[in-house]
Amino acid sequence: MVFKKMVVLMMGCLGLEKQPTQPAPPPPPPPAAPSLGPDSTARIRLSDGRFLAYTERGVPKNKSNYRVIAVHGFGSSKEMNFMVSQDLLDELNIYLLLFDRAGYGESDPNPKRSLKSEASDIEELADKLQLGTKFYVLGVSLGCYPIAVLVANSEIVPSSTVLDRNPAFFSRKDLEVLKNTPGYQLLSQNKIRNRSVFDSLRRDFIVAFGKWDFDPMDLTNPYPQKESTVHIWQGYEDKVVPFQLQRYVSSKLPWIRYHEVPDGGHLLVYDSAVCEAILRSLVLGEDPPLYRPEIAN
Repeated sequence: MVFKKMVVLMMGCLGLEKQPTQPAPPPPPPPAAPSLGPDSTARIRLSDGRFLAYTERGVPKNKSNYRVIAVHGFGSSKEMNFMVSQDLLDELNIYLLLFDRAGYGESDPNPKRSLKSEASDIEELADKLQLGTKFYVLGVSLGCYPIAVLVANSEIVPSSTVLDRNPAFFSRKDLEVLKNTPGYQLLSQNKIRNRSVFDSLRRDFIVAFGKWDFDPMDLTNPYPQKESTVHIWQGYEDKVVPFQLQRYVSSKLPWIRYHEVPDGGHLLVYDSAVCEAILRSLVLGEDPPLYRPEIAN
């Protein structure tokens, strides 16, 4: 695969726009396509024999203007309840693909999990489902590091974090999400006692926080001609990744578009308004004034 143009959203969210070398076909006509039915799970077989489970939302793939893969974080799954309304998916003609990463949910574990294997799973999923000449990828929290591997050679900044139910690490809003969101049931005590679940979580954590072969602060603007953009989305009340850190990164890398959610915690994509803003920013390039930080000179 050749990744020529990419858009990144981090926080929280890291997004990637993939294009091949051949010209893209004309976009589908503007009228909204019929919505997909209720979410249903399917599986694909990877080249190494493992199965990945996935579910689809939004408009049918062959009727969509935008195709988006959402990559869940640590302890989550394809049922992460990505808070984007069906109305928005219909309005923008978005096909949304969510999948269980290796060892999560209904996907087979990968005892040889690595940075490369995580990225390869996404590539193979996109190829086997024939996502076509252009698609986007959104990584949530620890789900960012597989995307970072895909884009590292294109000088894109990675982001990764970890989930825990400890209130020292989460805002009030975050704790409500952890309590009420189906996608985080994997973190229950009963689940953690399951050896295969524990091993998958452990391998995921080790890979994400192991040694990387690039330093994000050494990156240069991959889009000097402004053919694409890089974004950071940050919650002001995030206790996992402090806003001071992301402000520092964006000040040292001024070509990054920095968005800050005033009352947001770490789990921004579980706020429907923020989730809509993130998607519109990703596919349309919008820059909502509400999320422009007030930073003193």
